[in-house]
Amino acid sequence: MAWKMTTGRLMMLITAAAIGGSALLLATCDNSAGGQNTSKPKPQEPSKPDTQPPKEQPKDDGKQTKPRIEKVTISSKDFKLELAADPNTRFKGLSDRTEIAGDGGMLFVFPRASVQQFVMRDCPIPIDIIYLNASGRVLASYKMVPEPPRTAEEKVNDPGQSFNRHYEERLKRYSSKFDCQFVIELKGDTLDSLKLKEGDKIDLDLVRLKQLAK
Repeated sequence: MAWKMTTGRLMMLITAAAIGGSALLLATCDNSAGGQNTSKPKPQEPSKPDTQPPKEQPKDDGKQTKPRIEKVTISSKDFKLELAADPNTRFKGLSDRTEIAGDGGMLFVFPRASVQQFVMRDCPIPIDIIYLNASGRVLASYKMVPEPPRTAEEKVNDPGQSFNRHYEERLKRYSSKFDCQFVIELKGDTLDSLKLKEGDKIDLDLVRLKQLAK
């Protein structure tokens, strides 16, 4: 009788330990999923920011949303820039544009300042880029040139992905060098007439734009 009771208690302890072990494993898995990703990062984005593509691609309902325009003055010249303040718009950027107006372009706004890298993905025309910090001061600027078009193989996305790794890896990266929160893209060769220097201030409605960023 004593032996049977001991066995029963032992079984209860084993069962309790097994349940506790499962709970601990689940907690560890949940914590890992919510922590920092230590796997090799996927190839990334921009002409657009070099970040992960949006998890959900925008649905094509056949309707084109009119872009929001932000008026910005740079070196006494007025520009009407399309606002890119959400992941989908930032990811698309000026890709596939065959023409940019002399006073046109795009203003990218990020929710927080960080080092950014843009590339000329599917951009057939030159684009000038200006990186700005959270205060609107120039960090870096580049005259970006078109990349060779995708090969037939590069037009096919990797299995289960929204990008082609070989194409992404060959694109030249243009870095902000330091943490930036705003990026301006203009028609190619516009920088020549603006005469901007690192540290120059471009007046933006900083508070409102940061509130719009998603």
